[in-house]
Amino acid sequence: MSDQEETPDNRLRKELPKEVPATAPDAAAVPEENLTESPEENLPENPEKGQPALTGRQRLVKGLWPPRLTRAQLIVAVLLFGLGFGLAVQVASNSNSDSALRGARQEDLVRILDELDDRTQRLEDEKQGLEKQRDELENSSDQAEEARKQTVEKEKQLGILAGTVAAQGPGITMTIEDTKGTVQADMLLDAIQELRAAGAEAIQVNGVRVVAGTYLTDSGKSVSVDGNKINAPYRFKVIGKPEDLEPALNIPGGVVQTLEKEQATVTVERSTKIVVDALRAAKRPDYARSSS
Repeated sequence: MSDQEETPDNRLRKELPKEVPATAPDAAAVPEENLTESPEENLPENPEKGQPALTGRQRLVKGLWPPRLTRAQLIVAVLLFGLGFGLAVQVASNSNSDSALRGARQEDLVRILDELDDRTQRLEDEKQGLEKQRDELENSSDQAEEARKQTVEKEKQLGILAGTVAAQGPGITMTIEDTKGTVQADMLLDAIQELRAAGAEAIQVNGVRVVAGTYLTDSGKSVSVDGNKINAPYRFKVIGKPEDLEPALNIPGGVVQTLEKEQATVTVERSTKIVVDALRAAKRPDYARSSS
């Protein structure tokens, strides 16, 4: 067999290319200038949908938003919101009251403490008076006569509180000038309540006796007390300890400051003798009877 003779191996060598490319043409590197700035355009495409594949961060965001809440989670969220709102309102109200005292002057704070001490002392005096009456009843030789005297005295006291008996004693006169017509019934009611808390024993407003069941309503630009229409200026005649009554009206954020914010003018005068002579008709109860 000669060297020129073709064998199957020689034919195979001739058919094969001399060099096999290391990479396929499709895998050739893409020049950097042909790359876009958007990362989604450079992502490999999803062969099934023809869309760019998502990165890990994009899949996380897609899983979290929009949120998918169950009914139980929604109820818990609403309850937590309501609880947080209530706590916020409570903290805000406490902060307002604390800030009012925090911004008060030293003399105002001292006056408030003195007023609290005076209220405590009045309660202690009332307690001692009741204990004294008990001891007199127990130790009196004629308990029936002593009981009758105490009953008469108690009747007078209750008559003053009920407004069926005139009264006189030390106290104050408060006059409220309301030229703008801005004073309303609730402001006068606040004044009455503040005076009662300071130990007022008898109150009269423009000829109307104020008792436990007194009510005030707005009537146009005036005010009605127990259905009796009264007009400005509103004059309060109050029997009690002047040293307690006047400071109670002038505390920071109290009656006087509130009325002055409404452009009303308030004057308070102390007196050693205040006469409260407006009377209320004694009302007989329809159903209640004495048990004694």
